[in-house]
This record gives sequence, C-alpha cells and structure tokens, in this order.
Amino acid sequence: QVQLVESGGGLVQPGGSLRLSCTASRSISGIYDMGWYRQAPGKQRELVASITWGGSINYAESVKGRFTISRDNAKVYLQMNSLKPEDTAVYYCNARQIYTNIVSWGQGTQVTVSA
Repeated sequence: QVQLVESGGGLVQPGGSLRLSCTASRSISGIYDMGWYRQAPGKQRELVASITWGGSINYAESVKGRFTISRDNAKVYLQMNSLKPEDTAVYYCNARQIYTNIVSWGQGTQVTVSA
C-alpha cells in the first residue's frame, strides 16, 4: 500500500495562493488514480480535484478556474489560486490503485484562508 504525505498548507489571505504537494512512497505512474479531497469543520469530506493514471482531470465546480491538479512520477500537486475563506479545510491526498482498487490516504494538511 502506498504511503502519502501532504505538505504546503498554511494560512493565507483571501485572494492568495498556495501549492500543496503529496509525496508518495513509491512511483505512482501508470497504476494510481490520484485525488485531492478536503474536509471543513462540520462538513463531509469532498472531492476537490482528481487526475487519473492516464491524465484525465476532474474538478469540483467550486474550484474550477482557480485550482490546478498535476502529477509526476511520485508526486501530485494542487495549485490553488484566488483562495476564498470557504476553501478553508483540511486537504487530503488520495491514491487508488487501478488494479486492486486499494485506496490510500495521507494525514492531511490544513489550509486556512483568512484576513
């Protein structure tokens, strides 16, 4: 099972930017679909963005045009621009092995958007 570690969270003012990184313990090329999820206090965890092993990308409507997901051999990134207070949440990295459907989660990184 792949291990995932997120980094890059923090406190940012509205309108600012952050870049989240998720580092995998092994290569994710060709065999893992990857995603970023977030969970705000009192709310359910929701999908923010996903990228398949083949490079197909999907975004939540609330972040389209502001967030960009990308990946390389062992990392997945989430570039977040024009941040809003409602983007405040713990952001989690997710990996799904396409042959076994085994899902792994990182420990999460806090993003706080506040003046």
